Amino acid sequence: MTDDDRTLLIARHHDPAELRRATAAREMERVRRGAYRAPRAAALDPHAHARDHLAAVHRQLDAEHVLSHESAALVWGVPLWQTPTTTHVLQRSGASTRSARDIVRRRGLPERWVERGGLPITDLTRTVVDCVTTMHPLGGLVVADWALGQGLDRDEAIRQLAERRRGVRRARLVLELAEERVDPPWETWLRYVAVRAGLPRPVTQFRVDTHAGRYEIDVVWLEHRVLAEFDGRIKYRDGAFGAGYDAERALFEEKVREDAITEHLGVRPLRFVARDARNPDQVARRLLARFPEEVRRAARRHPLLPPPPPPARTHGGSSGSRRQFELPR
Repeated sequence: MTDDDRTLLIARHHDPAELRRATAAREMERVRRGAYRAPRAAALDPHAHARDHLAAVHRQLDAEHVLSHESAALVWGVPLWQTPTTTHVLQRSGASTRSARDIVRRRGLPERWVERGGLPITDLTRTVVDCVTTMHPLGGLVVADWALGQGLDRDEAIRQLAERRRGVRRARLVLELAEERVDPPWETWLRYVAVRAGLPRPVTQFRVDTHAGRYEIDVVWLEHRVLAEFDGRIKYRDGAFGAGYDAERALFEEKVREDAITEHLGVRPLRFVARDARNPDQVARRLLARFPEEVRRAARRHPLLPPPPPPARTHGGSSGSRRQFELPR
């Protein structure tokens, strides 16, 4: 049982009058019908409520079930691009006319499943295949990128995908585009925007040895001398990564890094920040402008990749991400 699970209160196990009093006094807040918890402080995790929700659903369901799709991805630790608004479960029976709207039920328990933090979830490969066949392709790519970094067998995922009936063509593209050496979700977003614009597939986390040390560049088209990076501005705030974190030193080190890369390769990286997600077409235009004319003329929007949706809103960043992020209000 997780710490979050212990802080959840299921109404049927407690005095209704006491719960009403605690809720009115703001000592408790509602997670979903029949489930409450102590109010959370402002959290860096944009998916905190979704995690509480799936934990509550798990505790409230009497029927045997396994969490799946993006709900399983959250339990695995994926820094999802968007926050789920429903909890996905697999169970022996399907949804009835009385099913709660905040739960997506699918018929059929998997032969294999795992337990993490006391929660039953689909194994990693099944989770990825479920996500890439049902989520927006950017969201699915975030899941696939992260999973490859955790040891996902891409070939096995493609084999399982071939057994599906819907969304297979786009899902296979997403699995083929996935990269192990990437830091989702923002580096995934940057690469998605580039590929959607019709640019060649870039190299990710390109290593360069400079006079100041070895650095990695997020996205590189070396033959065209184009470099691009996502800049998580939160890293320039004191204490962003702990009490002793010095933002001024981080800013200085980033300047040294960028100057060293520019001197070594003869080109300065393009930088993008979270607010650029508001206008992905402008991001694509900035990228395209760095390429030779023949590449720009040949670029066509990928027909299987729709515009990227906005990310989860948060003041901090995604859990598990090296580069935390923020969206200005």
